Amino acid sequence: MRLILLGPPGAGKGTQAQRLVQKYGIVQLSTGEMLRAAVVAQTPIGLQAKDIMASGSLVPDEIVIGIISDRLDEPDMKNGFILDGFPRTVPQAAALDELLKKKHIKLDAVIELRVNESALLDRVETRVAEMRARGEEVRIDDTPEVLSKRLASYRSMTEPLIHHYSERRKLATVDGMMTIEQVTREVNRILAAVGAVEPKGAAKASAPARKAPGAARKTAGRAGKKPAKTAKKAAKSTRKAAKPASKAAKKSAKKAGRKAASPARGRTAGKAKKAAKSTAKKAAKKLTKKRAKR
Repeated sequence: MRLILLGPPGAGKGTQAQRLVQKYGIVQLSTGEMLRAAVVAQTPIGLQAKDIMASGSLVPDEIVIGIISDRLDEPDMKNGFILDGFPRTVPQAAALDELLKKKHIKLDAVIELRVNESALLDRVETRVAEMRARGEEVRIDDTPEVLSKRLASYRSMTEPLIHHYSERRKLATVDGMMTIEQVTREVNRILAAVGAVEPKGAAKASAPARKAPGAARKTAGRAGKKPAKTAKKAAKSTRKAAKPASKAAKKSAKKAGRKAASPARGRTAGKAKKAAKSTAKKAAKKLTKKRAKR
């Protein structure tokens, strides 16, 4: 998820950013924090920023872009990020567009939290009055007067970004005057609609889908076993049916053999008897002749 949250001071960007960080494990990128980290790490760009910050001047856009570029290359950015406090101007947005294009990173959405400025001022006045009534110290930058100046600065410098991202079909607007929970639900709905996160229930629906191949294999296995079992049963039945037939055939063959052999044996015995009688007669004649000669 790569996301930019836009909105005037007091719109609730920080609250929604923290909720997204906790829910999706992404990183909230604050340009101020990144600048300070680069200075501490003494990176080449950090060293340039250090001198400029020490002089009290604003850090040029190219240095801020360079720090963002270095940060995007770090391993913890793989799940995505939310940009907080940048871009503030159209030139910064154009430079960021070019940087993301070079790194082949797609910006999923720019969500604008739109609020009623008069209502914001009323909220601040009420909060300040309550804090003073409790005897609490009020921060000098948390007063209606300071908020009015910041809102004017936002209108002149940052509001043009709405048109910039709207032209690129990246902008989605949420009513920031809703409750925190309602705003959170709407932000999540937008992120699901643009494909930055899984829609609610998609993970549950995908679980049976992941199990389907295994189930299919089991079903196929059972289907394969059933024909095999059926074939075995059929083979057994065939063998059982064949045994009586085979026995009957053998018996029939033996009977046929005996019947065929009986006449043959009778004929052979008759011929032998005739031959014996003939031989006996011949022997008797010869013996009679011999005696007659004597």
